[in-house]
Amino acid sequence: MYTVLSGTWYLGFGEKFDPAKLRAYPAGSAYVLPANVPHLHQFTKGETIIQYHAVGPSGITFVDSADDPRKK
Repeated sequence: MYTVLSGTWYLGFGEKFDPAKLRAYPAGSAYVLPANVPHLHQFTKGETIIQYHAVGPSGITFVDSADDPRKK
């Protein structure tokens, strides 16, 4: 579950980044993200603070491992 504490959080679904698929969630929004669904996030101007709450185990798996910044 994501809660937007301040700013705007953008969320979209799919395996490739497509800004047209993003939906804006302003401060005060909450969203329950289904498990094992490819999705993407974006933050734009200014600061955005989100709270992420989940029941573990949890992790990040990139659809395309070349996009994983931990490997760069």
